[in-house]
Amino acid sequence: MPSARTVTVSVLPLTALLLATAGCSSSSGGSGGSSGTIKVTASDDACQVSTGTVRAGQVELEVKNTGSKVTEVYIYAPGDKIVTERENIGPGTGSTLTAEIKPGSYEIACKPGMTGDGIRQQLTVTGGSAAAAAADPRLDAAVAQYRHYVQEQADATVPVVAQFAAAVRAGDVARAQTLFAPSRAGWERTEPVAESFGDIDPKTDTREDGVEAGQQWTGWHRLEKSLWVNGAIAPEDRTLADQLVTDLQDWQTRVGTADITATSMANGAKELLDEVATGKVTGEEDRYSHTDLSDFAANVDGAKEAYDLLKAVVAEKDPQLVQTLDTEFADIQALLAKYRQPDGTYTPYDQVTEAERKTFSDAVNALAEPLSRLAVAVAPASPTP
Repeated sequence: MPSARTVTVSVLPLTALLLATAGCSSSSGGSGGSSGTIKVTASDDACQVSTGTVRAGQVELEVKNTGSKVTEVYIYAPGDKIVTERENIGPGTGSTLTAEIKPGSYEIACKPGMTGDGIRQQLTVTGGSAAAAAADPRLDAAVAQYRHYVQEQADATVPVVAQFAAAVRAGDVARAQTLFAPSRAGWERTEPVAESFGDIDPKTDTREDGVEAGQQWTGWHRLEKSLWVNGAIAPEDRTLADQLVTDLQDWQTRVGTADITATSMANGAKELLDEVATGKVTGEEDRYSHTDLSDFAANVDGAKEAYDLLKAVVAEKDPQLVQTLDTEFADIQALLAKYRQPDGTYTPYDQVTEAERKTFSDAVNALAEPLSRLAVAVAPASPTP
C-alpha cells in the first residue's frame, strides 16, 4: 500500500546491523544499534531497514506508520510462509508485535497500500535453540492442544464445503446460500494459520477488490457474488466450487505442518480481531450475503481458544491482563449472542443499524488493545549472548 511507516523490530540479543538491500536503504540511527532494534521506515516506494542480523528467539516489532495510507508489515520464511504480520496500520499510528523466530533466512516486507508482494529486505537469524530450551512446558502443551484444534477445525470444514460445492454443482441456489456461512466457520476460527502458508488464502478467501493483477478470482467470495448478486449458478461456478474443495483439502492436509508457537498463537488471536475490525464490522467481508456476523463470531471463537490455552501462564505473569481479557471476551460474546437466531444463524448484517455497528466496533477495540499484549506475556526470555 502506498503508505509509509516505521517498523521497529526489537530482538534480544542483537548481533549486527543490516545493510540495505535493493529498494531499501540502511539507517544507522543510534537506537537501532544500541538498543537491539530493527527500524524499518516504509514509505510509498521504499523500505529503509537499519538492522537485519539477529539471534534466534524473541523478536519484537514496533511498527509506526509515517505515511499517508494504511500499511502492513510481514516477516516471511522461504516460500512466503508468514512468520508474523500486522495489517491495517493507519497513517500516523503504531503497533507492537512479538514473535519467536528460529535460525534461518527471512524477509521483512513493507506493503504500501496493503497490496502486492511488498518491498522486501533480508533478515538473517542466527544462533541455537537456547530460548526454546528454556520454554515453559505448559506452553508446549498449549501449542500441542492448539495444533489439535486447528486440525480439528480443518477436518470439520472440508465436509461442509463439499456439501456447499455439491449444492452449487446441482444449481440449488437456496441450499448453497444456506451452506455458505457454515462452510467458512472453521476457516475463520483458524485463519492466521491458514494464511501462514501464503498460497492458500488468496485462492479461497480473496474479496473482489483484493484480487491482484493477473490473479484469477476464485474461492468463497466469487461464489458468494454469483449466489446473491446474480441469483444464478453459471457453468464456471461449478468448476470454481470443485476448485474450492480441492484448495481446502490442500489446507486440511498441510495444516498439521504449520509452524506454531505460543507467541504465534497470541499474535494469531490479535490478527483475528483485526480481521473483525477491518472486514466484519465494516460489512466488507461478506458484502453480498451479509453473513458477516457468522464470520465475526468464528473469529472471536478462534481468538478465545488460543487465549484460553495460554491463560494459565499469562495469569502468573500478568493477572490484570487475564482479568481484562476475561471481561472483554465475555462482553463481546454476549453482544454477539443477541444477534444469534434460534436456528444458529446470525442476523444479516445489512439489518444491523449504524448505531449497532458502532457498538460492535467499540467492543472489538476494547478487546483488541489488551489482546495485543498477550504475545509479550507468553514470549520466552531471549537467550543471553
